[in-house]
Amino acid sequence: MYQPVLLKDRPRNTRILLAGVIPALVGAVAGVLIGSSLAGYWLVAVLAALGGVLAGFEHEDGWGGADRGLLGGLLYGIGLLLAHAIAGTHAKVSLGGFPPLFAVVTAIVGMFLGALGGRIGRIALRRPSAATASAPPAEVAMAAAAGDLGAPAPAPAATATATADLAQAAAAPAADLAVATPAMTADLSARDVQA
Repeated sequence: MYQPVLLKDRPRNTRILLAGVIPALVGAVAGVLIGSSLAGYWLVAVLAALGGVLAGFEHEDGWGGADRGLLGGLLYGIGLLLAHAIAGTHAKVSLGGFPPLFAVVTAIVGMFLGALGGRIGRIALRRPSAATASAPPAEVAMAAAAGDLGAPAPAPAATATATADLAQAAAAPAADLAVATPAMTADLSARDVQA
């Protein structure tokens, strides 16, 4: 199965190129086409949206994809607006009453597209989320056994150990409560008598 290289594992120059330069250049192409070819603009916009979803695959989960999509969408929108302003043509697609807001809209759309790609990638490639990497092993094992987190289920021995650890931790406060309850009851009774 295809395993994309995560963006964080790529060299810094490659990360800048993929997450910054390419979205801005694609936006610039769309900015030139928005005033000259309606079909060309929409073709570039659809390809950019597809690229946003695919870029999400390079992240561990939907949150990482959303971050990348937000940045990519913002750079796409800024590139589009700058290239359109430089070209000086009349837009064949509405940029709204306040064109700088268009970059905010493309950032939000990019965020959702990147999150979608990250989520699909996590499910399809069975990657654990970033949250599971930092969680204590017993919690990860229990959550995975319950079907949460999208991680493969742990071995039965790991689940039994995690269950025993959690049962022991849960029993300790109950034992303390059982010891404290008679003392608390006596204290409350003494207060009732005084009142």
